[in-house]
Amino acid sequence: MTHRGNLDQRIVITGVGLTAPNGNDLKSYRGSLLEGKGGLAHIDIRYMGKVVAGLCDFDETKHMKKKNRRRGTRAGSIAVYCASEAIEDSGLDWETVDRSRVGIYIGITEHGNVETEEEVFQISQNNYDTKLWSIHHNPRTVANNPAGEVSLIKKITGPHYTIGSACAGGNMGLIQGIQMLRLGEVDQAIAGGVSESPNTFGIFAAFASQGALCEHEDASKASRPLDKERNGIAISEGGCLYTLERLSDALARGAKIYGEITGYAVNSDASDYVNPNSERQVQCIDKALAAAGLKPEDIDIVNLHATGTVAGDVNEMKAVKEVFGRYPEVSINCNKALIGHCMGAAGALELAGNLPSFEDGQIHGCYNIDQIDPECDTPGLVVGKNLHRPVKRILNNSFGMLGINSAVIVEKYQESE
Repeated sequence: MTHRGNLDQRIVITGVGLTAPNGNDLKSYRGSLLEGKGGLAHIDIRYMGKVVAGLCDFDETKHMKKKNRRRGTRAGSIAVYCASEAIEDSGLDWETVDRSRVGIYIGITEHGNVETEEEVFQISQNNYDTKLWSIHHNPRTVANNPAGEVSLIKKITGPHYTIGSACAGGNMGLIQGIQMLRLGEVDQAIAGGVSESPNTFGIFAAFASQGALCEHEDASKASRPLDKERNGIAISEGGCLYTLERLSDALARGAKIYGEITGYAVNSDASDYVNPNSERQVQCIDKALAAAGLKPEDIDIVNLHATGTVAGDVNEMKAVKEVFGRYPEVSINCNKALIGHCMGAAGALELAGNLPSFEDGQIHGCYNIDQIDPECDTPGLVVGKNLHRPVKRILNNSFGMLGINSAVIVEKYQESE
């Protein structure tokens, strides 16, 4: 059935597919967050030596053939895995779904770098003979690659594209999916974010040059968002894609509903290439609240972007305290201490980590905070142990380089509404 556009359509989450350094499905991932179980380790990176990173351990060929994996990218394999899991989790009868009415919207930071760096290395060992360059280079590196690989493997003939939005990518994929559903362009959206950053030396070298790459003899303690002794980002990979549908369609087929997306906002700092702007972040959060028709005190969980850099954490907490500082009953958490920074997947994964709170009434804590940075301290911060309380609304922050800010609000769906 094709819907006409209706900007007032209510949009819900009916499926979740993910892989993170500490879990390959929502249940295991959520369990790790509640237990404080991380997924960071020291790995060897060409030219860099040992660095702290978060790698995913999922079955790359569970949903695709080895031949397709060899032709594609690591980011693409993550996207295919997450999309397939999200579709299965949604309970859609995939054999009868009109796949021309399915859209794929994946937020990314970068992709194809793993394969490109390996190709450059290989020809450097062979007198730079470009005849050895892979014939698969172009489809691996075009901007639509991860979404395109999902389209190919899942035989989806509706629109597919990636949204290059730095570390706001996870939220941006969701936002695009919502918009396309409301416009009536698609009937189901596979939306979220993916990343492939760790098996490439370039991103580690760049953050090291900026003085923003974390170091610690114990990898599990290296990522320390909000802690006074934090010293940078732990670079990780991962992915999280959601099945999004209009509420009316989800109800008609009796789907389970994880939550309803009721508000979102996006804006730009227009002030610096890297350093965040807390004033613009406040404006973004305020716009998301207004879109959802909510006040700050109506939010139960604020999930921080909290990368572990000095400037990033301080500026974000300045913004969060300006909006929510008068409401200590608003709980604030983050999870990059456990999974590192999953770049384009970060926002989508962090939202997924909180979604089960609607059902189990638990809010996972922030970890690796031995001494809170005074500039990051706020009464609502959940540190260490989990907090038990009813949860009805979550606000998810995701910010990225070149000053892109995003906020998404998800509410517990209640049939009586």
